[in-house]
Formats: sequence, C-alpha cells, structure tokens
Amino acid sequence: MKRYVTYQRVSTKSQRDSGLGLAAQDRDISLYLENYSGVPYEVIAEFTEIQSGMDIERPKLTEAIALAKKNNAELLVAKLDRLSRRVSFIATLMDDKKLRIRIASMPNADNFQLHIYAALAEQEREFISIRTKAALAEAKADGKTLGGLRDKTNQRNKAVQANAKARAEKVAGLIIPMRDQGKTLREIAGALNTSGVGTARGGQWQASQVKRVLERLAS
Repeated sequence: MKRYVTYQRVSTKSQRDSGLGLAAQDRDISLYLENYSGVPYEVIAEFTEIQSGMDIERPKLTEAIALAKKNNAELLVAKLDRLSRRVSFIATLMDDKKLRIRIASMPNADNFQLHIYAALAEQEREFISIRTKAALAEAKADGKTLGGLRDKTNQRNKAVQANAKARAEKVAGLIIPMRDQGKTLREIAGALNTSGVGTARGGQWQASQVKRVLERLAS
C-alpha cells in the first residue's frame, strides 16, 4: 500500500480563516490521489502550517518530513511553493535520500524538473517585487493615494470570511452530532463523502476541511 503524509501551508491567519487557500490545496491533493496515485493508498497524517514560505524554520513541516521518512511515505504537497519559496531549501530537501517528495500539481515531475521550476519561480518573484516597488514609487511621485486598495482588500476578506462561516453553518447539523459521538475527523469526512454531501466547491471532504468547519463554528 502506498502511503502519504500531506502538508499544506498558508502565510497568514486570514488566509487560513477564509479557507480559500487551503481549499485549493485540498482540491489539488485530492485530484492527485484520485487520478495519479494508484490504489490502494493511505494518507497517514495531514499537517497544516501558518507561516511564510520564506521561513526555513517550520515546525509542522519538520514533523511531516520526519513522519514521512519514518513510515516510508511520500510527502505530498499541492504546489511546490507550499513546500518553500527558497530554491536552496527545496534543493536541500531533494538531496535527502530518505525523503520522497510528490507535488500534486506536477504529478509526473522528477527532482531535476522540480529544481529547475523552483529556480525559475524564484527569479520571477524577484522581478515581480522589483516591478511592484517601481510602480508604487511612480504612483507616489504622481501624488496618487495608495491606501484605497488596502481598504477594498480588507472589505473583500471580511466578505470571504462571512461566506465561509455561512457555509460551515449549513453542514453544522451533520458534523457536530458525529463529533459529539466521538467520530474522528477522517471518519466524519468519510461519512459526508459516502452520503453525497459535497464541499463548498463540490469536491470530496478531507479531515482538514472538517477541522476548519468546526473551528469556524466555534469562533
């Protein structure tokens, strides 16, 4: 049986609370497992972290890597930048002969291809940063106000959080009774899938999604 340890990352608490970033990662991981893994397979653990991809010290990633190596499992992430935004960090992980990494959105890529992709992505981010700073400097020189966009972004984030809370309340009547009966997150997710209850995006439930619904209902 093929074994996996999944790892998901968002940079901020607002991204976690909105659910959109994690939902996309859940979707990509599920698509990989359903279409590329082959059967049978087992996800032995799921890790989620709120931290910048530029940070090297990430406790949850360290735990995920150790567990994957201990159980001869593959470390499965949705996209390469969820693992890290530093090509040097990614290269170090790939040099570890005991660690097997799988990127859901690049299911057939080998380590060499992933390394090249990481290097190109890092260069692109550097260029985008330089371009953004130049645009802001030009706007400031022209006397334009730069705070309006931030206000709109905050309003949009609040709306997203409200929608996520409303979706959580729709399935509360199904999830909370199972939780109170002592069902695990994975068992609840399985029951929802078996009953044909889809996620907000119409996909399959994962334990991490059930956990986020419970967190939203408790907030």
